[in-house]
Amino acid sequence: MTTTLRPTEPLQRSADGALSRHYQVCVSSRPVGEVRLSTSPVFGPGVALIADLHIDERDRGRGRGTVAALAAEEVARGWGCTRIELRVPADAGTALRLATALGYVHRNRGMEKILAAAAPALPDGSLGRSMTEAEFGPWLERALAVYAQDWCDRGVPEQEAWARSRRDHERLLPQGLATPDTLISVLEHEGRPVGSLWVSFTDDKAFVFDVEADEAHRGRGHGRSLMLLAEAQAIGNGKRVLGLNVFAGNTPAERLYESLGYVPVGYSMYKNLV
Repeated sequence: MTTTLRPTEPLQRSADGALSRHYQVCVSSRPVGEVRLSTSPVFGPGVALIADLHIDERDRGRGRGTVAALAAEEVARGWGCTRIELRVPADAGTALRLATALGYVHRNRGMEKILAAAAPALPDGSLGRSMTEAEFGPWLERALAVYAQDWCDRGVPEQEAWARSRRDHERLLPQGLATPDTLISVLEHEGRPVGSLWVSFTDDKAFVFDVEADEAHRGRGHGRSLMLLAEAQAIGNGKRVLGLNVFAGNTPAERLYESLGYVPVGYSMYKNLV
């Protein structure tokens, strides 16, 4: 029996050149699942995105998902894509093992924590304050560079990584420090700045976009203090869930988040198409 992809619609092409198409996964013409493939809304037409891959329960465990994923890669190559990406929910162990077996590389994982009702206290001598306009310019310049380098280190070409860094910061901070539902803070310890924190609030959740202890003050627990500050800010704004992304290989950060009670909710993965 042969597993194939059968289009259920014409190829969709948007005004900016983005492509997408929905397919049925079929075994000898019998539908057993579906997959939606598109070009990346973030990285553009050179990168494909498997937005959804589903195999009906009765047909699982027979290699249908593997063949469907490989077929999606061939479609992406036909579109001229040189990379393909997907996101796997943390509780989808089979999908995660499949993606790894097919050569997908873990780039980053999303983590979340359900917060207590009361805000945690910061260690003695530490306090958080709002970032000043004078501090914002240098902070933003460094944030752009660090974020771009994070993507470069994980297989994204430099020009593409910088374009994403600029685009994401412009989208998320359109009014700088005055951006609504956003707090950019400085952590001080005994009167000296030792780190910075960027938290955003939406719906019932808060999200940490950037947290960093200054290089000269690392290894002294300030990263933990910054995350406690993030929790306090989230609770103070009526949010009960705090989320973040951590890049693969950032072992100290992963250990810190795990020790504070954060759990994985999803994995972002990629594969170069050669």
